[in-house]
Amino acid sequence: MPMVTVSISPLQAAGIRAAVDTGTYASSSEVVREALRMWDAARKRSDVCDVPRAANDETSRGGRCVADMFADYEAETHPHN
Repeated sequence: MPMVTVSISPLQAAGIRAAVDTGTYASSSEVVREALRMWDAARKRSDVCDVPRAANDETSRGGRCVADMFADYEAETHPHN
């Protein structure tokens, strides 16, 4: 499997660690792969635009950000968190 190095915020890293620590995911790689699958599915449904959002301008993009979609997914699948 190809390896890619990315930079994430400390808050994102903590969220990934928490998902692994609680047993929701077996590894940080699983968390990232799930997020990428969701992003890809959203792109195919045109729920998210490939054009980056201009400085906090919701109108510059056709869909929601991936973080919003992931938060919705987590809330639906783990409502007690």
